[in-house]
Amino acid sequence: MSTEIELKLQLSPKAAGKLARHPLLANIASHKQQLLNTYFDTPELELHQRRIAVRFRKKGWQWLSTVKSAEPASGGLAMRSEWETQATPGTFDFSHVDNAEFRNFLEARIDKLGPVFTTDFKRQSWQVPFGESLIELVIDRGHIESRGRRTPICEIELELLSGKVEDIFWLTRQLQIDHHLQPAIASKAERGYNLFLDTPLRPFKAKPPAVHAGQTPVEAFRCIALNCLEHFQRNEQGLLHSKDSEFVHQARVALRRLRSAIKLFAPVLPPEFVATYGQTWQTLGSALGEARNWDVFLEETLPPIAAAFPDDKDIKHLRKAAQRKTQSARKSIIGLLATREYPRLLLEFTAAVYTVSQSLPIPLEDFARQQISLHARKARKLAIHHTELTAGERHKMRIAFKKLRYTLEFFAPLLSQRKLKPYLAELSQLQDELGLINDHVTALSLADVAFDNYRHGIFTGWIAGRQNMLLAALDTTINRWSPLHVPAPV
Repeated sequence: MSTEIELKLQLSPKAAGKLARHPLLANIASHKQQLLNTYFDTPELELHQRRIAVRFRKKGWQWLSTVKSAEPASGGLAMRSEWETQATPGTFDFSHVDNAEFRNFLEARIDKLGPVFTTDFKRQSWQVPFGESLIELVIDRGHIESRGRRTPICEIELELLSGKVEDIFWLTRQLQIDHHLQPAIASKAERGYNLFLDTPLRPFKAKPPAVHAGQTPVEAFRCIALNCLEHFQRNEQGLLHSKDSEFVHQARVALRRLRSAIKLFAPVLPPEFVATYGQTWQTLGSALGEARNWDVFLEETLPPIAAAFPDDKDIKHLRKAAQRKTQSARKSIIGLLATREYPRLLLEFTAAVYTVSQSLPIPLEDFARQQISLHARKARKLAIHHTELTAGERHKMRIAFKKLRYTLEFFAPLLSQRKLKPYLAELSQLQDELGLINDHVTALSLADVAFDNYRHGIFTGWIAGRQNMLLAALDTTINRWSPLHVPAPV
């Protein structure tokens, strides 16, 4: 078995032609070949569900059988286990797979395996000495085909043959100076399955990070940060091509989780890392926040008011003005994602996360216990006086609850699940109620933005009445919350 460390980037066909003439590649002989691959699975797509890829590859006159375990990728970088051997097409033999669990799983399904999709592309490759490493750089151009449908391939891959993983990032930075290269996380296999299933573009929600007690705090941070980055990148296409507001919501949550993780782990991270990346995502996060506020205003706040007063012309005018603001906010996000700085930020942040060092040695369980206790105390301090808080202070309390929830979710594998589940349910209820209250406060300011100094009686009266109801319900929910029973590492 070999471990494949690979960075994948998308580019335009025109840029691919220019990249092949880059000065870094000028004095290195390239190798060209046509690669035809057929991927196999069971009718139930059991391999896909286990994130395993099995393919036959025609490479010149040679046929190869390959098995890969597809680990999640972030910032374009993927680390995969790979087993490859010469083969006879259509004859499955997994004896070369030295992972017994994988081998047994595959051998039990040999009779059910059938073709799912093919990839057919031209590959031009170079072996590039760079820094202390030898890196294979390939340009792939062709297509993926399944069930009569096609989607194009135009990407580069950089694979670490020997040396240090950071050299892949340094080489890519040099290439990005002259070319627009976008880190990509979807492998050809993933895209092939999406084509086979005709999978629609869907919002991607956060998945639990694979944190475990054997990690150091920095290793846990690395796992969490890359999990947050994947969460964001999985929603990127939706931000660009869909009107579904849930993509904006999930992308915003991803960046909020990421920024919270940086603050949470700041005591064990180098100060220069925290200073550099603690604010790096703020511009994009603010643009997502503005778009999300307008989405909530249009989809959640205005509809019940409009339903209660269907003939009110001012409410109708307010909706149209808000729709224009929503479109403008979406364009701002698309503009930020289209800049050359955005793919560079993805790459630089991923590189920094992979190479960050630990500044404070401490067991992960002890660090988790300290941080959970700290955030629980902050939330409790505000909750005790919740009836006396101003709107701004109540917003701070909402953020404190949100940070406590993120902290518990990040460290969830270390905690008692029996205690964690009901506690998170309480926090979710608190966040939802505080979020609704905050949405109505925000609605007043958004109405002023849409229409200068808008203070229509029906609108403001409905908001005020709704807030009073929500505040009464909040009192009950906070009194039911058990701040002293916060889960701790076991």
